[in-house]
Amino acid sequence: MGMNSKRISCLLCSWVAVIVIICQMPVQGQSFDLLIKGGHVIDPKNEINAPMDVAIHDNVIAKVSGHIPAADAEKVIDATGYYVTPGLIDIHAHVFAGSRTGMFADGFNSVDPDDFSFRTGVTTIVDAGTSGWRNFPLFKENVIDHSRTRVLAFLNIRGEGLTTGSGTYDIDDMDIEKALSVIEEYPDFIVGSRVGHYLGNSRVPIDHAIEVARRANKPMLLECHLPQYPLEELLEKMSTGDIFTHAFGDVHDRTSILDENNRIRDYVLAAQQRGILFDVGHGGSSFHYSVAFPAMEQGLIPDSFGTDLHRFSMNSGMKNMLNIMSKYLNMGMSLDDLILRATWKPAQSIQRDDLGHLSEGAVADVTILSMQRGQFGFLDADGYRLNGDRKLEAELTVREGRIVWDLNGISAPLWNEEEQP
Repeated sequence: MGMNSKRISCLLCSWVAVIVIICQMPVQGQSFDLLIKGGHVIDPKNEINAPMDVAIHDNVIAKVSGHIPAADAEKVIDATGYYVTPGLIDIHAHVFAGSRTGMFADGFNSVDPDDFSFRTGVTTIVDAGTSGWRNFPLFKENVIDHSRTRVLAFLNIRGEGLTTGSGTYDIDDMDIEKALSVIEEYPDFIVGSRVGHYLGNSRVPIDHAIEVARRANKPMLLECHLPQYPLEELLEKMSTGDIFTHAFGDVHDRTSILDENNRIRDYVLAAQQRGILFDVGHGGSSFHYSVAFPAMEQGLIPDSFGTDLHRFSMNSGMKNMLNIMSKYLNMGMSLDDLILRATWKPAQSIQRDDLGHLSEGAVADVTILSMQRGQFGFLDADGYRLNGDRKLEAELTVREGRIVWDLNGISAPLWNEEEQP
């Protein structure tokens, strides 16, 4: 090779090196993938309740600030007039959907999470014990692994999980060691144990569920539908961090949290003071204004807004999580308190401190809410209507940095016929 050829080769190598360096440099003005600009951020964990911009990069929250230049982002969403919150967390649902008629576990009575989550601002759903130690692997394979929604689960103390409803189930199917083995195998997905819907006289179900929760160092979710257990006994068995769902219902198979004078029972208040958490668990038959209003007036308010979402409840008074939150909004709860109990508090209750907030570095699960004003009606489980003038609606939902729901196209470019090719 001649001298000139060597010089040309060296020059080409140098230019290639320069081009590689340039390509690796960050593009000026596009440091973020997505910028939510101009919204009112409510992030209770970080004590933010103010107009803020939220920037996302590589599927995590990159920056939250009073002003982030629009030129710094590849895509900008104008959230002016909206509330921007962490993705909502529903800690009580039944989403082990399958084809078995009349069944909840792998059945037609459960619902597909993606069909109902994002359109209501929910990015994390916790299945409330539809699966047990026998069929959780099937639940994970068929539903969890294929859902864009983050799906977590309480593990039913019954091996077959929740099938057709309440019954006098086989005690031998409630195996502590096998339940613990499944929890140990799937620690990133199972958040605790669950007991409920048992009509027999044995104390084994509640005692086994408690032992599983204590040994796994996770909370226990207690449903009602345990008529043989006095409510006082149930609450006394529970420990700090355990969750009492269906708490604000006047149901036939459990003592109400209110006495005959509509006062909160002393042992219920003692449980609250001991750190027992109270979840709505609205469902089709477990939320009543006759309980919720007096309880709220006396200081017992939900720690979370679990929906008890399933095939039947979604078409009854429950509707969805935002409908439940709107009920409490019109009952007098502040918006800041609502968002706390829809995001950070439920995240803490399931021991997932990585969720429910917009801290820099946190997973980019974000909900943009609008506050609708007008004349609305909200039903309880008995069909009584509460009139209200405000209602929350999910305008846009972001899951791990990706837009998964956009009600009115606020993230989309405006159609202009003259600009079309």
